[in-house]
Amino acid sequence: MAKVEEAKQTEKEIDAARESYRPVAFRASLLFFCIVNLSNVDPMYQYSLQWFTRLFELGIDNAPNTGGLEERLVSLNEYFTYSLYQNVCRSLFEKHKLLFSFILTMKILEGYNQIDMNEWRYLLTGPQGTISIPPNPTTWLSENTWKSIYEEIHGLDKLEKFKSFERFFLTNVDLFRNIFDSLNAHEEPLPSEWDQKLNEFEKMLIVKAIRSDKVTQAVQNWVSVKLGRKFIIPPTFDLPTIYQDSGVTTPLICVLSPGSDPISAIMRFSEEKGMSKKTSFVQFGSRSRR
Repeated sequence: MAKVEEAKQTEKEIDAARESYRPVAFRASLLFFCIVNLSNVDPMYQYSLQWFTRLFELGIDNAPNTGGLEERLVSLNEYFTYSLYQNVCRSLFEKHKLLFSFILTMKILEGYNQIDMNEWRYLLTGPQGTISIPPNPTTWLSENTWKSIYEEIHGLDKLEKFKSFERFFLTNVDLFRNIFDSLNAHEEPLPSEWDQKLNEFEKMLIVKAIRSDKVTQAVQNWVSVKLGRKFIIPPTFDLPTIYQDSGVTTPLICVLSPGSDPISAIMRFSEEKGMSKKTSFVQFGSRSRR
C-alpha cells in the first residue's frame, strides 16, 4: 500500500512537471503546421513529422539551460524556433526565404492572438469591390497613382484601427508626400498621432497603400521587431553545421543547380573529420554521387 501511494505521488509530480512544459509544446505545434503549409508555396517543400520530432529533440538537448523553469521555457522556444528557421532555410529557394520568415512570424503571432486577422486578410487581398474615386487633390500624383492609392486607403478605413484615417488622409494628403518621395518610405514616420497609434504591422499596410514597392523592406523590419534580425538573414552553406543535423537514417541531399558541385567540399570535410578513407563515390553515367 505504501508503494502504491508513493507511485501515485510520483505520478502527480511527473504530470505537474510535464504540464509546466506545455508552452513549449504549443509553440512547437505552431511551427510544425507552419512548415507543413509550405507545400502550398512549392510542392518540393515537404517536411515529415519524424524529421521535425528529431530536430525538436536536438533542440531540447542543445538549448542553453542556465536558469529556472521560466528561463528554460524561453530558452527552448527561442532556440528551437531559430534552429527550425535555419534548417528549413537550407531547403528553400532564395526567393522564398523571406516569405518563410514572414509566414513563421505570422503563425506565431496568430497562435498567441497578437495580430488582427482582418488586417492580415487585408494585406493579402487588398480592397474589394468598386468605389467612386474623388478628384485628385495633389500635383505630385498622377491620376492612375492617385486612383490606386485611394482605393487602398478607402479599404483601410473599414478596419478597426483605421477608423477616420481616410478623412485624415484626404484633408492632409500633402503630409504623406515625404513617404511617397522617400527612398526609405518604409521607415518614414506617419503624420500626426497615427505614428503612435498604429503598430508595425498596421504601418506596413499604409506602406503597401502608398509605396507598394517598399513592402519587402517593411516585412523585413516587421520580422526583425517581432522575432529578431537573425530571422531575416538566411544561414550560409556550412557543411560541418549541416552534418551535425544528419544521422545514419537522415542523409544529406544536395539539390544541384547548373554549375554547382559539392564534391570538393565533401572531400575536404571528410579529410578534416578523418573520414577520407571511409568516403566513397558511386558513378552513374557521367555523374558522381556520394
